[in-house]
Amino acid sequence: MLEVRFPIMKEIIGFVGVGRMGANMARRLKDQGYEIAVVHDHHAPLAEALAGEIGARVATTPADVTRAADVIVTVVTDDTSMREIFSSSVDSLLNGAKGKLFINCATVSPDVHREVEKSASAAGAQSLEACMASSITQAREGTLYLMTGGAQETFDRAEPILRDLSGSLRHIGSAGQAAQVKALVNMVMNINTAGLAEGLGLGAALGLDLSMLREVFSQTGANSRVLETDGEDMQNRDHECYFSGAHAAKDSGIALVLAEESGVRLPLAAAAKGQFDRMVAEGFGDLDKSGVAELTFPNRGKN
Repeated sequence: MLEVRFPIMKEIIGFVGVGRMGANMARRLKDQGYEIAVVHDHHAPLAEALAGEIGARVATTPADVTRAADVIVTVVTDDTSMREIFSSSVDSLLNGAKGKLFINCATVSPDVHREVEKSASAAGAQSLEACMASSITQAREGTLYLMTGGAQETFDRAEPILRDLSGSLRHIGSAGQAAQVKALVNMVMNINTAGLAEGLGLGAALGLDLSMLREVFSQTGANSRVLETDGEDMQNRDHECYFSGAHAAKDSGIALVLAEESGVRLPLAAAAKGQFDRMVAEGFGDLDKSGVAELTFPNRGKN
C-alpha cells in the first residue's frame, strides 16, 4: 500500500523592522517557500519597497502585523523601539497576540527580552530571542549564526524557521541569556576593531607598508576575525556599512551595563566604546565599524 505524504504547512510570517538585516531575512524566507504576508517599518518607504518586491502587504501598525501572521519576526533598533512595539497600546504587537510566536532578533538589553517574554506570555503568546552574530550577507544567504533564549517549547516551534535562516543555531538557555552572550561577542569584537585600527594607524604613521603589515598580523598573535573582515577596508577607507559605528557604541554600552551590575571592571571595553562614541559625535556613526580607523590614521582629519 502506497504511503500518502501530505506537505508540511509552513506558518505565515510577518516582519517588523525591515532595514538591511530584516529585509534580507524576509527575502531568504520567501525563497524558502514561506508566505511573508505583511511587513512594517517605522520608515514606511522601506516597508513599501520590500512589500512590492516579495508580494507582501504593508502594515500601518504593529498590531496589523499580528493580525495577519502566525509568526512575527522583529528586527528593531534598540531598547526603546522594542518596548514601544510590545507596549500595552492598542497598536502594539500584543493586541490579539494569543497563539502567536514572536522571534526577536534585535540586539537589545537582556532585561528587555525578559520583559517581552513576560508580556507575551500574559497575552497568550510565545516569545524567543534570536540574537544574530552575522552580517547582511549571511542574512540573505541563510547562513546566520543564531543564538536563542527562551523556553524550550518556544524554541521547538521556532526551530524550522530558524534553521532556514541560519548556518549555525544554538539554544543558549532562558530569556536574556542569548542577549548576554551576544553582548559579550560584540564587546570583544569592538575591542578588536578599535585595537586593529590603532595598530594599522600607527603602522601608517611609521611609514610601513600596510599590506605587508596586515599579512604579518595574519600570521602572528595579532591575527583576528576582524583583521580578515575590516583590515583592508581600514587601509583603503572603504567603510560601506555592514555593522555601524553607532551600533558598536550601543552594543558596547549593553556589555558595560552588565559589567557594572556584576561588579566587574572592563577598562578595554570602556575605551573601545569611547572610540565608537567619538565616531558618532563626529558625525560618521553611520559608517561601518571599520570607520573607527578614521580616528587613528594620520592625515585623515579625525585624529
